[in-house]
Amino acid sequence: MTTTTQPASTGAAGEGPSSHTSALRTGSLPRYTEPVLLAVTAAVVGGGLFALDVFHVVTFGLLTAALYLTAIGVASGIMENSRRAKDRLVTGVVYCCFIVAMVPLVSLLWTVVVNGMARFDGYFLTVSMNGVLPSMEAGGVYHAIVGTVMITGFATLISVPIGLMTAIYLVEYGRGRLKQAITFFVDVMVGIPSIVAGLFVVALWMMLFGPGETNGAAGAVALSVLMIPVVVRSSEEMLRLVPDELREASYALGVPKWLTVVKVVLPNAVAGITTGIMLALARVIGETAPLMLTAGMAASKISWNLFDGQMMSLPVFIYSQVRLGGEQDYDRAWAAALTLILIVMLLFFLARMVSRFFAPKTRR
Repeated sequence: MTTTTQPASTGAAGEGPSSHTSALRTGSLPRYTEPVLLAVTAAVVGGGLFALDVFHVVTFGLLTAALYLTAIGVASGIMENSRRAKDRLVTGVVYCCFIVAMVPLVSLLWTVVVNGMARFDGYFLTVSMNGVLPSMEAGGVYHAIVGTVMITGFATLISVPIGLMTAIYLVEYGRGRLKQAITFFVDVMVGIPSIVAGLFVVALWMMLFGPGETNGAAGAVALSVLMIPVVVRSSEEMLRLVPDELREASYALGVPKWLTVVKVVLPNAVAGITTGIMLALARVIGETAPLMLTAGMAASKISWNLFDGQMMSLPVFIYSQVRLGGEQDYDRAWAAALTLILIVMLLFFLARMVSRFFAPKTRR
């Protein structure tokens, strides 16, 4: 018995398996193409600008990016296919946008480090400005560090419980118009100007303690007004990311709702909540206007008591030194700015450690 082999179906005219296979077997650019092409385009653009005597960093960067994106798109379109060319082009655009976003940050950090290292030393960090005249080169920032830590710490102590409890209510318990009203006012408070928060606390302090009563506690309350809505919004989003299946499994075991929130929801959201708290803290630690109105700007002694007169902070110290205008004052201002950046970086590091320590352990 003989059998005849039928030719494979080719579908539409001119389209068969061989055509699809050949479409996939296109060329591919070597891995070193992109860095080599970037170096070549940078050399060509830089040489041209130097030859024309019009070299500028911004012009060099823009022309290099435009020429590189064009070259990589054309080369990929010729050697590979249109889909791969579009992918390489979009990838290049993303990298260019990332570099553009990083340039101001790197420039800012570099400027602060270069100018701040002139006075940044152990002496500067361990002495205050008590008894130091503006024209003197002596003095340090220790009193401002103490004030910043005390004011922001007290503001965090006020803001975190209120903000976290509000977020838990909105996610787990809130219903109806009350939830809508709280959400609306939180959204409004997120964009409130800092000077308005300072004026609000000044008016509140005048009503409670009389005019002219400025201290670190008033500054902490002003910062908490700015910090609470950020904590609420970030914590709310992190709590919503916890899967409902975890809550339902806890309810199925007979665990009450409040204990489910404490034992299941919060541990699974602790990393994101900690990050949100640190973002809120970074939002207020550099505020100047509300602290000038509430904590004052004339303190030069070391004070650990939030309720004992005016208290200096790093942002206000930087402003006051720049306002004096002397060379030694500018040096102290740059060194204080470097100190403030280092404190923020240290706080973020500690927050990462806390979130990693308290986050639930999972097996992989």
